[in-house]
Amino acid sequence: SCLVCGDVASGFHYGVSSCEACKAFFKRTIQGNIDYTCPVANSCEINKRRRKACQACRYQKCLRQGMLKEGVRLDRVRGGRQKYKRYPMETTHGSVQTSRKITLEENKVLESLSQCEPEQLVSLADPSLPSSALKTVSTLSDIYDRELVGTIGWAKQVPGFTDLTLNDQMKLLQSSWTEVLTLTLVYRSLPKLGKLNFASDFSLNEAEASECGLEHFFEKCMLIVERMER
Repeated sequence: SCLVCGDVASGFHYGVSSCEACKAFFKRTIQGNIDYTCPVANSCEINKRRRKACQACRYQKCLRQGMLKEGVRLDRVRGGRQKYKRYPMETTHGSVQTSRKITLEENKVLESLSQCEPEQLVSLADPSLPSSALKTVSTLSDIYDRELVGTIGWAKQVPGFTDLTLNDQMKLLQSSWTEVLTLTLVYRSLPKLGKLNFASDFSLNEAEASECGLEHFFEKCMLIVERMER
């Protein structure tokens, strides 16, 4: 059931099991940057029948249940939306642990993935060129070109990938390569030190990213870095 209003859930939306109505409400709120005010005391009951009675309390309940603002596309373009799935947590003798155990088959997949890590990237930047936004963009373009090729090679080592038809392999790569490269970048940038590590010898801080017009990308990646550190 929907963790926000109790209606029938249609799936995991923005990290939480929720219905289509609460999913759409949360999306509209984030994309419209809407600020609600509760007319009472910010303690209205939110259920299937009364979920439209107070938008402020409904939105706050969405956040309390774990809906992620980062999961909402701000450009209003359909498709390619992130879905963050969380497994329920339970407390046992003061310790927090997941209630879902990894199966033997899943463990084998994880072991296979750990053995096909891509090689460490280096920037190969041209030292003869003076530092500039153009040089930075050119270096990033080269890094991503090589990393994309490496990602295709990595995908072919993922168990079951080569069992798919060539057409399905292409569709999977085309629909997920941006997420794969972004998550790889975020992982390389842990722990959070105020910069994104695009390669072992090439990083950008906020000011350098802004000079290249990447301030929005930098901000979003840093939000993901923060969440992964928790």
